[in-house]
Amino acid sequence: MDYYLSVMLRAVTVYLFMILAIRLFGKRELAQLSVIDLVFILLISNAVQNAMVGPDNSLLGGLTAAAGLFIANFILKKLIGRYDSIGRFIQGQPIMLIYKGAVQEKNLLIAGFTHAELEAAIREHGVEKIENVDLAMLEVDGNISVLIDDFKTKSHRKRIHKTLRNPNATT
Repeated sequence: MDYYLSVMLRAVTVYLFMILAIRLFGKRELAQLSVIDLVFILLISNAVQNAMVGPDNSLLGGLTAAAGLFIANFILKKLIGRYDSIGRFIQGQPIMLIYKGAVQEKNLLIAGFTHAELEAAIREHGVEKIENVDLAMLEVDGNISVLIDDFKTKSHRKRIHKTLRNPNATT
């Protein structure tokens, strides 16, 4: 029994490590997966498999590790839903990339985006120029939300909201 509790605790430790690693390496890893990202995820899962179950390749060992992961995931989601501070710590906060046609350079740097990537993202929303964007946010899930408001003329107001996964995400 102690052995299987150890397997469960190792699995949960690896789970928490992976959450922390993804959090530290940024939201871009959560956006649309490239081939490189997919290969990376597959290799990471293979690399940590032995850390979770050790030499135990039995069905019971695998199910114990999976049960630990399901329980940890359930508890973490409940904590995130109940306590905003935990949610902000684990998921971060949205980052404003553009406000009233002006790129927020400091936030762009924090988000790890280049101007070219930002321009590509707004084009995916059907907007030709950054100057035409009222608000662009990098959401906590790695999506970029773009709001368009004809703030320059104010006589004609039009608001469009689309959400798109970052097409240029890399690891």
